[in-house]
Amino acid sequence: MTQPDIQDVALIVGGGPGISASCARLFANNGMRVAVAARTPDKPVLQALEEKHGVRRYACDAADPASVAQLFQSVGRDLGAPTLVVHNIDGRVPGIFRKGITEAQPEDAFATLRNAAFSAFLVGQQAALAMRENRPNANGARGTIIFTNASAALKGFPASGAFAMACHAKSGLAQSMARELMPQGIHVANVPIDAAIGWTQQDGSRAHRRAGTTVDDNMADPAHIAETYLQLHRQHRSTWAFEIVLRPWLEKW
Repeated sequence: MTQPDIQDVALIVGGGPGISASCARLFANNGMRVAVAARTPDKPVLQALEEKHGVRRYACDAADPASVAQLFQSVGRDLGAPTLVVHNIDGRVPGIFRKGITEAQPEDAFATLRNAAFSAFLVGQQAALAMRENRPNANGARGTIIFTNASAALKGFPASGAFAMACHAKSGLAQSMARELMPQGIHVANVPIDAAIGWTQQDGSRAHRRAGTTVDDNMADPAHIAETYLQLHRQHRSTWAFEIVLRPWLEKW
């Protein structure tokens, strides 16, 4: 891995307590200027990141083109042009969970596709516009774009058609962007997480809102996911990884 020769600016789009918060902490602790964008930037977890790690908070509807364009303008003005962008948005709306193909409401399916895949397109587009103007670092890289994905990117599960559609779309977007942008010095990576993600709770346990409390590392640890993202960003361009699938050691797949 190569170390940056200029201070990195990281933008994380999606503001939850799991991967996004873990990435923000790790990136800030590694000397990056860090911004986190969310529809609700006043969440306690984001306020804590600002107070403890100096992370800048921004309001953004990632499925709205004007909002995403404004986000990148604001981050560029306040912190500098991003060199690392993480799109970390699940995108599912409450009504779409565990709905079979004959039960899912079309508006919920469309909202899921818009929140997940279309937002990935918008963020990826603005990231590419910003990064292609960056001065190459010592590794010849202008920046890194990482898309968090899910196991639905690899296989469509029953009663999950809308999410599978959105995840497959993100994979296709990432693959197209990688082929287009990597020769221009912009590293693009797709990271399907084949697991429930258990983040640290106030009582010190790791848990997931649907899957319960972790036992024997049976859930993915977002702190270690963040480490993988940092490693991706620091990879030498002679061996850039496009897709890394992460799953716990005892996950069935």
